[in-house]
Amino acid sequence: MVLPRSMARFNRVATNQLTRGAAKYLPGFAVVEHRGRRSGRAYRTPVNVFVEGGHYRFALTYGDNSDWVKNVVGAGGCTIETRHRTVELIDPKIVEDGSHAWAPPGVRTVLRAISADTYLDCVEA
Repeated sequence: MVLPRSMARFNRVATNQLTRGAAKYLPGFAVVEHRGRRSGRAYRTPVNVFVEGGHYRFALTYGDNSDWVKNVVGAGGCTIETRHRTVELIDPKIVEDGSHAWAPPGVRTVLRAISADTYLDCVEA
């Protein structure tokens, strides 16, 4: 049971507007820059990011059916702003891992509780 779509809609309209400015500066957060698959419109989506060994991993708390995930996978990559840096990411893969071993311990607990067993894995270009 990932988080409900109604919460995703609320976050897109309200919470994301508030966090977008700060997310690119805070540890564990990033702003994903991506383009709509059909519209070509530019989007900026705040997300949690976990970096280890050249891999950038994004917990898919709303599942792998979110528009931003489909846009990144469809385009073969994206740009993120994190910790005062702009990073080009390529080779996006949706990975299922019920152990959540890739996530920090506190995050693991939350991901298990909501059964968010997938993440998006990208590497730096």
